[in-house]
Amino acid sequence: MDVSAIPWAELLPFIAIGFTAQLVDGAIGMGFGVLSNAVLLLMGFPPSVASGAVHTAETLTSGTSGISHALQRNVDWRLFRRLVIPGIAGGLAGAWLLASLESGLLRPLVLVYLAAIGLYILWRALRRPQTYQRPRLLTLLGLAAGAADGAGGGGWGPIVTGNLLAQGTSPRTAVGTVSATEFFVTVTIAAALIGTLGIEAFTLAASGLVLGGVVAAPLGALLARHLPPKPLMIAAGALLFAISLYGLLALMFEPVPSFPRF
Repeated sequence: MDVSAIPWAELLPFIAIGFTAQLVDGAIGMGFGVLSNAVLLLMGFPPSVASGAVHTAETLTSGTSGISHALQRNVDWRLFRRLVIPGIAGGLAGAWLLASLESGLLRPLVLVYLAAIGLYILWRALRRPQTYQRPRLLTLLGLAAGAADGAGGGGWGPIVTGNLLAQGTSPRTAVGTVSATEFFVTVTIAAALIGTLGIEAFTLAASGLVLGGVVAAPLGALLARHLPPKPLMIAAGALLFAISLYGLLALMFEPVPSFPRF
């Protein structure tokens, strides 16, 4: 492989996005998909292409994360079985919706959805801890979160982890199980979008996200070990909300520029 032939100038922005998003995700167990997707939309990518790039990159990052949590015995396999099939079904429906709708109509809807996820993360960070108990309505949760992830380009982690924690699931079990199920949901969505759009539509972006994510993964784990999760979640939620709000303003008012697509 000729390294000099790699378009590093075009690849570098996506490496930076992947690095930052994975740093947040590794520290608090969520955020890679929604943060990466929000920035790609801000750069001018159509929602389907942005989601395809993010989910293709996430197949590697989520797979590694899921195996790590399984080895650490953080996965509740009963909970895993009840979430993974509905999540896959919802992801297929969401990916079909994303590929079918017009980009101009879908972009503001996705940005509003991502802004709502940012506010939801902030709300979760400020909630008081609850007594641990068994979660309910898992089939509906998996379907809804999978569909939102497929159509919105991310959200499985914040929606499912946040819901499980709100119902009183142990944080260790919630993060570990959601990370393990995320791989299967992500692979399903990525395969559906690749089959519809072709891998050439987002090869460059996905490659950069993977490179940045791989470098950031051990640093994210280090942050998770030494820093309290609450300020990290507040920062992630605020960042996601700000990026999404800026993207909406860029669509509404011409004086507010959106960044050019690389």
